[in-house]
Amino acid sequence: MKKIPQRTCMGCNEKKDKKDLIRVVKSSDGQINIDKTGKMPGRGAYICDKKECLEKAMKTKRIERVFETKIDDEIYEKLRGVMIDES
Repeated sequence: MKKIPQRTCMGCNEKKDKKDLIRVVKSSDGQINIDKTGKMPGRGAYICDKKECLEKAMKTKRIERVFETKIDDEIYEKLRGVMIDES
């Protein structure tokens, strides 16, 4: 049986299966992107598919600290667009 990799969400700080999280990548040239395939080269960070986790990560500037760079609002908007609405 193959072991499923675990990653920690930057919002809620819970460990979850890698496939259940959204990967955000900082490439070697400093670009921040959303990695849908999970295979893009660069430093990766993970966040749950919930808006509450994104809001918490934005409020605490966790993503900025992980990548050691300022994150544009455009990236946060892209992440919001990828997430599932739980209304």
